[in-house]
Amino acid sequence: MIIGVPREIKNNENRVGLTPEGVKKLIEQNHKVYIEKDAGIGSGFSNEEYISAGGQILYSLKDIYKKSNFIIKVKEPQEIELSFIKENQVIFTYFHLASNEKLTRKLIEKKCICIAYETIEKENGFLPLLFPMSEVAGKSSVILGGYFLSKVNKGKGLLLGGTVGTRSGKIVIIGAGTVGQNALKIAYGLGANVIILDIDIEKLKYLEDIYQNQIETLYSNRENILKVISEGDLIIGTVLIPGDRAPKLILKEDLKLIPKGSLLMDISIDQGGCFETSVPTTHENPIYEVDGINHYCVTNIPGAFSETSTKALTNVTYKYLEVLVNNSLEEAIKKYPELVGGINLYKGKCTNKVISKLYNLEFHKLF
Repeated sequence: MIIGVPREIKNNENRVGLTPEGVKKLIEQNHKVYIEKDAGIGSGFSNEEYISAGGQILYSLKDIYKKSNFIIKVKEPQEIELSFIKENQVIFTYFHLASNEKLTRKLIEKKCICIAYETIEKENGFLPLLFPMSEVAGKSSVILGGYFLSKVNKGKGLLLGGTVGTRSGKIVIIGAGTVGQNALKIAYGLGANVIILDIDIEKLKYLEDIYQNQIETLYSNRENILKVISEGDLIIGTVLIPGDRAPKLILKEDLKLIPKGSLLMDISIDQGGCFETSVPTTHENPIYEVDGINHYCVTNIPGAFSETSTKALTNVTYKYLEVLVNNSLEEAIKKYPELVGGINLYKGKCTNKVISKLYNLEFHKLF
């Protein structure tokens, strides 16, 4: 197999799809690996390290796509990449197609094979390739949220942990999945007052036990959400319906309830966002304001923490990459049945039920 590793070109995306160690393993199995020049620089890997591992450096994005039949990367293909994708080429990355109909239709036209990290789901509901980036996004959301609450960033000037004789900030976390629980860890450690909401009572009970009732848990419904946002300094939305659009839990009309200068952080923005006023932003321009409420909706938070993120991501992607390049797709799925959920598009056909329903596309069952 000829495998290509492009340099990510999304705004401030510093992760890379494959480390030199991964390249070395693939070379030992008689594969050829092309790496675009400087693809690993943002994650701390030099071109020389890839060469030492047996990879070959190419000097243009176009050549990576032209010479490879399997592409491994991190984020969805950007506009310029779409022009280089070939028919039958396998693209293994995060796609988040539920929030991007235009990209979905263009990829269908290309008749490539799109295997999405985020929809590879085990029988018990675990999302192995989403989990590590959800950890990063959750932990960093509180760190970034605290930074953007500072007055120099047009926030209210509140220190989330407070000091002796002053109040601590109130953090509202909507969703107690991987992102929410990791946000909670940092928020609790800072000494903030934390309220976390979810529809899963067992999760809420678990968190109350772990934190010995030092946090507040609430069942997530409209009434409770409206109540807690009126007290929130930092409100973090982490809702996930695997592969589907996120539901809108805070509407524009609700912003009047939130204290001025507070910050909404929409970690669900990759899947369309869970706040009605959410619009995708970048690390370069992360914040905008609506009705006196600041919004942070960066679509690739882990890209800012690339050394950690790349290692955490490739720790879990490599075993799937290895089975995909060493076997037919059918054989790979026999070994790891969860891979079938990752195949969103296949040679011009939609093979994901959620995406087909969202965009009125004919659904094709593969296996």
